Amino acid sequence: MGAVPTMREKVYRSAMEFFEIAEQKRNWNLFGDIPWDKLDSSLNSHKKAICIETFCAEELYLPDYSSRGMEIVRSSFGMAWFHARWSLEESKHGLVFREYLVRSGMRSEAEFEALEKLVFSKTWQPPFGTPRRMYCYAALQEGATYLAYKTQKDKADLAGDSVLSAIFNFVGRDEAAHWGFYRKVIELELAEDRAGTLADLALVISQFKMPADGLIPNYQQRLKSSGAGISSRNFVEHVLLPTLKTIGTDRAELRSARVIPAASEAPLAKLAS
Repeated sequence: MGAVPTMREKVYRSAMEFFEIAEQKRNWNLFGDIPWDKLDSSLNSHKKAICIETFCAEELYLPDYSSRGMEIVRSSFGMAWFHARWSLEESKHGLVFREYLVRSGMRSEAEFEALEKLVFSKTWQPPFGTPRRMYCYAALQEGATYLAYKTQKDKADLAGDSVLSAIFNFVGRDEAAHWGFYRKVIELELAEDRAGTLADLALVISQFKMPADGLIPNYQQRLKSSGAGISSRNFVEHVLLPTLKTIGTDRAELRSARVIPAASEAPLAKLAS
């Protein structure tokens, strides 16, 4: 009878499974897989430009996401190497959004230089200081990003924008995979320490916001005016509740376990409204 795998081994195996699927089924090429020759400038609009620019600006914080995230997970081989792969995939997202805006003519190189200076004038810091809380945060954030990208793909399909549809198809698949990986890690954490993990998850839910909120000027206004954002209800129905279901818990257990501090119940209730 073999030894029971340790937490480190379980995380490593999950990371290797993620790598295998990514390499065999999900890899995409920024230059060869996007139908750039089908760009149609008649589909350009100010609203679309703001939407894609906002997504791109969020991705431009990758140096912070990558370096600060690696500091948190450095002691776990599986998580550290997953994070390296994650960084590569996220870098492609920022690049493909940038290429779309420039190649379509909606933004110039000079305008992007100004955007980059604006983004790099501020530094993103992790919202939580422990690995497990960051796993909980990442699961919700990746799920929200996937939902936002899926929504934009649907809009691109309706508008007949085959280039943008392809872009959101590829980046959306990546985000869905990231969401799935973090949910798996939370499942492993729950098996190790259910009460502690539930407490961390409840805390993260109560304080959740997207990474660029507070960094990009007029972030909420940008999301609303461009249609890039998702509603609180959609977040709850299509991200939070599916995440809880996948990892094997629900809001009732969070409350009954008394892991949600009184000050945190209002934000959680607000999300469900």
